[in-house]
Amino acid sequence: MKLVSDPAIANKIRKMNQRVRWQDPLIVERNIDQTRLVLEDGQTDNSEFSFLVVGDSGSGKHRGHNPQRKVAELMLPHHNESRFMLHTGDVIYLVGSSEYYQQNFIQPYREFILGGEHPRQIAYDQMIFKLPILPVLGNHDYYNLPILLSLASLTTLPIRHLLRSRLDLDVGLHGSGTGEAYARAFLDYLKAFQLPGELNHHLNQYYTAKTDTGYCLSYKPGHFTRLPNRYYTFRYGGIDFFALDSNTFNDPPPLPKTKQGDAKRKILEKRREDLEQEKLQIIEISAKLRPEDPSEADQLDDFHAKLSQIEEIIVDIDKQLAADKTTLTDTEQLEWLKQRLIESWNNSEVRGRVIYFHHPPYVTEATKWQQAQTLIIRDRLRDVLDAVAKEIGSLTQGRSLVDLVLNGHAHCLEHLETMDTGHADSHIHWIVCGGSGFSLRRQRIEGADLMETFGNENRLVARSHFFIGRNGQGFQKRRPYSGLRIDVKGEGHPKFIVRPLVVEWHQRQWHNRELEPLII
Repeated sequence: MKLVSDPAIANKIRKMNQRVRWQDPLIVERNIDQTRLVLEDGQTDNSEFSFLVVGDSGSGKHRGHNPQRKVAELMLPHHNESRFMLHTGDVIYLVGSSEYYQQNFIQPYREFILGGEHPRQIAYDQMIFKLPILPVLGNHDYYNLPILLSLASLTTLPIRHLLRSRLDLDVGLHGSGTGEAYARAFLDYLKAFQLPGELNHHLNQYYTAKTDTGYCLSYKPGHFTRLPNRYYTFRYGGIDFFALDSNTFNDPPPLPKTKQGDAKRKILEKRREDLEQEKLQIIEISAKLRPEDPSEADQLDDFHAKLSQIEEIIVDIDKQLAADKTTLTDTEQLEWLKQRLIESWNNSEVRGRVIYFHHPPYVTEATKWQQAQTLIIRDRLRDVLDAVAKEIGSLTQGRSLVDLVLNGHAHCLEHLETMDTGHADSHIHWIVCGGSGFSLRRQRIEGADLMETFGNENRLVARSHFFIGRNGQGFQKRRPYSGLRIDVKGEGHPKFIVRPLVVEWHQRQWHNRELEPLII
């Protein structure tokens, strides 16, 4: 039985465009850039500043502990010294349901939200952030419930009862609505303005910031904290930040209708069948476990993690098996990124660049490196960066095109650096911040070096400098949940001091871990 359904890319793009009234004639007429915001906190000209990062956080309480809340508490001492928080996606598990925003987002981050002293009175679609929280969409924020589970949920039958399971599956009565809940929670939902003059009045009030690309949304902490689009950019302290929606350029090409393609199809079909059997076994065993027993509660937590991991692998396999479909790529977004990076490099006021999106192109978590989605996102990002490098030529003066890339999706904290990949993504620092609340994952047994095949050559393309994720076995199992504080230092070419914030669940107790900061 499928637990999640991933909508087609065309539907994601179409529905998100409708929600922000993408390129509405009135918006075009007023020369408004719907992919840009200006964060108006009075400190954007400061060259030295700090920000926080979390990702893959959107879970509620686990068996006897609440990792997301513990990570949020780690952030609180840094609240006043930080200008904003980036979120690398998967804001809500398991299928982005609106009814889980209260438990899985508002309650954990209540101190960051206006009115947070009474969190239950905050509606998920009316949030105003005291500290800007600037997310991107994760795959779970787009997921829907498969039809069978959706029909069952309408009977108010708890999903875990339907599955005869003791697993806590946060799915609600419906899925995300193909990102509808996320859009209402974070985006400037212009679709709501239907009466004559409503849209015009709203644009007059909130799209007042003037930039070199036109007017844009004015983001005012504590007053108006909406995002203009599913992908967007902003400038702070001379650093250009680019937030992407990687869910719309992660479809791999279909398998070729050749002898080799047919052989791979059979392998994938068999693997999918085995994974479905493994899911059924997990559900069957979990029905016999007692959550009141600490050791069995930990086992249920592990099963919950395993089920989610299996579902992600099945989604990846299904994308490869869809041989008859037309593969769609969000070329509009990728072209936007290319042009904005070129403009950024041609702007003398910009001294650095950070990109953040959900799916990591480089990662050593156990299941991600070989996934088709990882490969296609890496290829498409390389295409963009190669085109930028060709256009700007010697402007970089030996610097990497991007100073830092932040991702989620892999449930860990990891710092990697690319070697000479043969592309413009060489010598870039990549940080995966996806261990902020949901079930953690282990590092792959192959270790820290990532090899890639080019023709007949197997080449080292990236190396992991550290990996923090699930480790140990049985009673010695450790679950280190994490976020980041990043300090930007220097007047010219910036330095990024990356401070891991880690709290570990071990032997049913919490332990804070002190780690040395990284200097990038």
